[in-house]
Parts: sequence; C-alpha cells; structure tokens
Amino acid sequence: MTKGICCSVFAALVATFIPNSLAAGEARNTESERIAKLHVVDCLLPGQVRRLGQRTFLSPRRPIKTTAADCEIRGGEYVAFDRADYQTALKVWMEAAQAGDSEAQTNVGEIFEKGLGTTPNYEAAVMWYERAAHQGNTRAQFNLGTLYELGNGVPQNKIIALNWYRRAWGMAEDDLMFSSAAAREQEVLRQELEKSLSEKDAQLQILRDQVEKLTRDLDASAEAESAAQAAARVQAETLAKLIADIEVQQEETRDQLSGMPETREPVMQAVKEEVARAEEIRPRMYRELELGRYFALLIGNEHYGALDDLQTPLTDVSRARHILETKYDFNVVTIEDGNNIEIMEAINDLYDLVGENDNLLIFYAGHGNRMHTAGSEIGYWLPVNADAPPRNTYWVANEFISGHLARSKAKRVLVVADSCYAGLLSTEPTFLMLGGESPQYENTNFFRLKLQKRARLLLASGGDRPVLDGGGGNHSVFAKAFFDELEKNESLLATPDLFLKVRDRVEVAANSLDFSQQPDLKTIKTAGHEVGDFFFVPRELR
Repeated sequence: MTKGICCSVFAALVATFIPNSLAAGEARNTESERIAKLHVVDCLLPGQVRRLGQRTFLSPRRPIKTTAADCEIRGGEYVAFDRADYQTALKVWMEAAQAGDSEAQTNVGEIFEKGLGTTPNYEAAVMWYERAAHQGNTRAQFNLGTLYELGNGVPQNKIIALNWYRRAWGMAEDDLMFSSAAAREQEVLRQELEKSLSEKDAQLQILRDQVEKLTRDLDASAEAESAAQAAARVQAETLAKLIADIEVQQEETRDQLSGMPETREPVMQAVKEEVARAEEIRPRMYRELELGRYFALLIGNEHYGALDDLQTPLTDVSRARHILETKYDFNVVTIEDGNNIEIMEAINDLYDLVGENDNLLIFYAGHGNRMHTAGSEIGYWLPVNADAPPRNTYWVANEFISGHLARSKAKRVLVVADSCYAGLLSTEPTFLMLGGESPQYENTNFFRLKLQKRARLLLASGGDRPVLDGGGGNHSVFAKAFFDELEKNESLLATPDLFLKVRDRVEVAANSLDFSQQPDLKTIKTAGHEVGDFFFVPRELR
C-alpha cells in the first residue's frame, strides 16, 4: 500500500514540474515510435558466423521483409526514414536479385511497379517478375498476370494473364476451369478483332467515297485552280494517307486474328479414365499362355506454336488407333497436339494403368531435337508449346521417358518414335540378334522363356539423324511401312521380325526420294531390359 502511494505522489510531482505541452509531446512520440516498429521494412540481416572445419567465416547479409521491431531485435539494418524512397529500397534487394534469388527478384519487381514516390517503371517490373516467375515463384507469376491483364509494361493480353494465374495457382494447363476461362477470353478477343475489322471496312468505304467524289469534282473543273480547289486537293491527299494507315491497321488485325490458336478440348483425363476401367480388361491368351493386357499411348504433334507445322502425325495417330484397337485388341489412349504437361502427365499416369504382366506400346510422331550437354548428347520430344532451338524450354527429355519406363510395372514395353534423332532415346547399339532373320517363336518353350523376361525396346524411325515427315502418302515413309506391316500380319509377330520388314521398306522408299534413312531397333538397358521381346498377336489368333 505504501509503495502505491509513493508512486502516485511521484507522478503528481512530475506533472507539477513538467509543462503540460512537453508531456503531451512525449506521449505522442512514444505512440509514433510504437507504430513505426510495427511497419514492415526492407531489412538487411547481418551475415551468420559459420564454421567449416577449422575455418570460421561470415556469410553474406540476407535481405528479408519483416517488422522494424523484429529487424532491430535480430540486429538488422533498415532505413528509418524515407521508407518510400526508390533507391534505398532497391539497395536492400538488388544484390540478392542479381544473384538469382527469386524472392528478391519479385521484391525488386514490386518496387519498380509501385514506383515508391516516383513514376512506376512497368517494363522493369515485367523483366524482374519474369526472371522470378520462370523459377516457379508464385507471387511473381501472379503479379506478372496482373500486368498482362491491365496492359502495364506489356501488350494487354488476358489469355497470357490467365496462363500466369493458372501457373500461380498450380492448375494443369487443361484443367477444365482454366480451359473454359481461356476459351471464353479467346472468344471475346476474337469477337473484338472481328468487330474492329468490320468497323475499319465501314470507315474505309466512307473515306474512299469521299476521295472519289473530291477527285471527280477536281477533274471536272477546267478553270484555273482556285483556293477552294487547292484545299480540296489537300483534303483528298490527306484522306488517301488516312486510308493507307487504316489498311495497315486492318492487316495487322487480320494477322492477329489468324494467329489466334484454336481452342482444344482437354485431353489430360484420358489416361485417368482408362485407369478406372482397367480392371475390366481381360488378359490376352495364346496357346494357353497368358500374354497380359495390351495398352497403347499414341502421341501425335502436328500444329506447333514456335516451330514449323508437320503434315502427318495426326493421321498417323488415327490409323495407329484403328489398327491397334480392331486388329490387336489394344486399349488405346491418344494425345493429339499435346503440350509438355499433357505428354509428361500421360506418361506418368501409365504407372497406375499398366500391371506387372501387361504390354505397353508408346507411339510418338512429331518434332524431335538434340542438344550437346557436358560432353553428352541428349535427345528430346518436342511438344506443341516447345520453344525453337536452342531454347529447350518445355522440351521433353529422353531421360524423363526412360526414367518412367524403368519405373513402369509393365512386363513388355515398346517405344515407337517417328521423329528426328529418335534413336537417342537409347545409347545402346543396334539390336545384336538381327543377322537377317528374327528369332522364330513356333517353339513354345522358347516363346515361354521370352515371356518371362522384361522387354524395353525402341523402334526408331531414323537413329540419331533427321527423318522424312512425308513420303508415304498421308503418312511418313516410316509410319506407312510400320502400319502396313501390322495391318497385313496374320500371325504372331515379334518386334525384331517387324523391324526387319519395316527397315527394308523405309530404306527403299527413302532412297527413291534421294534421302538416306535407316530405322533402328535398340534395347533400352537403363529402363530395365531383360532380353524379352514385344509381341503383336492378332485378335483371331489363339
């Protein structure tokens, strides 16, 4: 009780001797300081003292966003005043951003976008957001989407904006919600462009009528040119220039309209739908031997965004599906004009579809390419959204494919690749057991032995060289030979025997076109090959 009285007395004495205005000022200062410590600042934390063996060293300083109070507690540095200053904020984040830190790059982008007391620099913001977005920073992806939606620093494009939003949300490219929104925006843009063309047509017609009338009136006058006639002539020349400008704009609009991609229906659920009914599929039998179930993933890429279109892949996929389903009882999934996500997810989803005694055929027709990296040569399948070489963004590397083949539970896998450099999927030499004839499987014991072994085989259209896209009517020379041989076959057909027939036909057809092309049959050792074979068995054959 005594202590309480003393404190009260002391407070009263302070109030007596200190002017009221000074006390109020100090109270306001205390409140401002408390608020200031709650603000989020660009804090530069001190480096950490680290030890490596017998050596002690100090790591670089680390920029973070935190409250001023937290920054002080952790011994960090921040600008106490002028927090909205452009230069002081950049100073904290720029070093880490230039070193490749995606969070720092995003913060730098936001500094440029906000302007911080000066005019926003949207172009610089786009540059830093893109660097971070391509590293997978979701905040940068979303921020970049907003700039495309508003047209700040980039041409306004709501479809590109949707794509960046989709990536920020982690949605698949063919997610139904995203596909519907993209299709909607695409249709709106198409209608706007068509309306613009129609309006320009009307403008041009009015201007041409005016020019024609002015020219007719001028030509009809035989008298010396008056001031009014001179003005009319200038007006006619001005209108002619305006017509030329509108025609240029109209052509640009037509180019933009014709360059719009057609919206495709989502296809990514194809493999997942097959998984749901896979249990209903019965294994194939031959001479009382169970061959397992037969599955095929057919990929045909024909219409590319940044590369030349091809002529035959979609026709190849259509014919392959018909033959495999009707003649050989395959359960078929197709990917037409697939992007990298569609192709990679389809290959990944095969793991849940194909069982331990099953057969899997993967057929790919489309662009292929190769790159030299660290002394080795890597082959790629190119999805329709692939960048042109040398940028390998979105390319599907052979290592991805072979890695999934190694993971697959399937007993027998055959990859048929009709693309340039398709043979790079395997680094193994050409199939050694082919001396001119393939092994015969009339011997049931030999066939039984082969069935017990895993097979991982690659039938490539042209090794590690470019191949013909056409030359086979509606198919490439390789695809035509491959389909024709499957279609006319009426017996058990092992892949080595099929290869010999296809190889001979392709060589002859390519030579007739003054082109050298020789298919390859290889094992994919790194994917778990065990000297097995892949067999095609017609439906009627039991």
